[in-house]
Amino acid sequence: MSDLLTREEYAAIAAQMDFPRTAFIDGKYAKGTGAEFTTLNPATGEVLCNISGCNATDVDHAVSKARQAFDQGVWANLHPSERKDVLIRLCKLITRNRRELAVMESLDSGKPIRDCEQIDIPESIHTIKWHAEAVDKIYDQTAPTQDDAIAMIVREPVGVVAAVLPWNFPLLMLAWKIAPALAAGNSVIVKPAEQTSLTALRVAELASEAGIPRGVLQVLPGDGPSVGEPLGLHPDVDMVSFTGSTETGRRFLRYAADSNLKKVVLECGGKNPAIVLDDAEQLDLVAEHVVNGAFWNMGENCSACSRLIVHEKIKAELLGFITARVRDWKIGDPLDPANQLGALIDQDHQQKVARYLSSASGVSTLLGGESDGAFVAPTIFDDVAPDNVLATEEIFGPVLSVISVSSFEQAIAIANATEYGLSASVFSANGKRALRAARSIKAGTVTVNCFGEGDIATPFGGYKQSGFGGRDNSLHAHDQYTELKTIWVDLSDPANGDTVQ
Repeated sequence: MSDLLTREEYAAIAAQMDFPRTAFIDGKYAKGTGAEFTTLNPATGEVLCNISGCNATDVDHAVSKARQAFDQGVWANLHPSERKDVLIRLCKLITRNRRELAVMESLDSGKPIRDCEQIDIPESIHTIKWHAEAVDKIYDQTAPTQDDAIAMIVREPVGVVAAVLPWNFPLLMLAWKIAPALAAGNSVIVKPAEQTSLTALRVAELASEAGIPRGVLQVLPGDGPSVGEPLGLHPDVDMVSFTGSTETGRRFLRYAADSNLKKVVLECGGKNPAIVLDDAEQLDLVAEHVVNGAFWNMGENCSACSRLIVHEKIKAELLGFITARVRDWKIGDPLDPANQLGALIDQDHQQKVARYLSSASGVSTLLGGESDGAFVAPTIFDDVAPDNVLATEEIFGPVLSVISVSSFEQAIAIANATEYGLSASVFSANGKRALRAARSIKAGTVTVNCFGEGDIATPFGGYKQSGFGGRDNSLHAHDQYTELKTIWVDLSDPANGDTVQ
């Protein structure tokens, strides 16, 4: 979308940054009634600002305003093309403020500025625009009937939606959720991760400027017990869309069971395999995909390919290409566009990843294994047994575990030997064999001869403990934010002797 600036230019933008510090409720910034909390720059540990946190009282207030806006129809009853126009204006405002948002995102999350500028911001804009453009082109249906009746199947917005965000892609996950939810006509309450609240608050302000009515998009910063749990238990929240850990996802299912059986959509963890078969070609390009899949965003990615399942015949050659590629990935100051790896999100998470590094046993360390403050070096462990914790638990850091196999069948069995099923990659020069593998792997997205997640037009979500209730992206995302209603119209004419069936 734009050329990268220098590190000094980004630092100058950061020095002038005016951070949002309160919740965004009913169309304006408003101080929460919860405890104030500090948001830090993960790379330096410096305080960015103090944010006024929210609690159950603020949740009640925001839900009341969201319900009022929905029932009055100030957004839900607009023609879809009118909602589209407002969302397009929001895209233009994000574009106009893209540099500010990119720097804010990098400071708040530790993400490399190059990723914020070249991936997160453009993809967030594209997501909102795509769903906006789709909303006045999605047709409802009629069902086949006899000529004495007509059956219409129509979509209606769910109502009040709570969107609970992760900290690894704060702005992009915000877009993934609010774009289809708002396009469908819902009122949305966003709970950003407490580590990364800033860009969600700023986008809410821009949305209001674009013309989103009061109460339709609100942002409540705070921790899980103070904001997430009250939203999950609230009887007037109709749906929760959550992205985050499987453990927290389970809580939202319990909250729904203990309250109003609200709809719940979960996108949770992953322990994703990259399978490289013995007939894979251009191993230097395979290595490029594997390195990107394992270490992009410091491995803080639910779809990261953290397990490399490679045939023993080509393993040595492939690992040679991989280690050479990793050495080109620079780590350091996230505001320096020369760096491809930034800081882990906070000290607690860094210590978690460091524990995996220090406890690795029965394996060979090919590369990395060190940590320095918030920065963890890209790490590759070889000779990892399929049941080793390095191969079974989601580390959520820049760690790749290498598992050797001797056959196609063994590769598939190991790939599926996990409680997760979010994504996978298969590398093979034999198209039929690659497709057999793709059909055999239990995962929501399987890429062939590449790493990726598809694009905005393809659904994203997981099998097993990686997902529940729906999919992000594509037209399928609209399904989860709408209810299906059947309208049956009797066309029989009693004057002609027709009888009601």
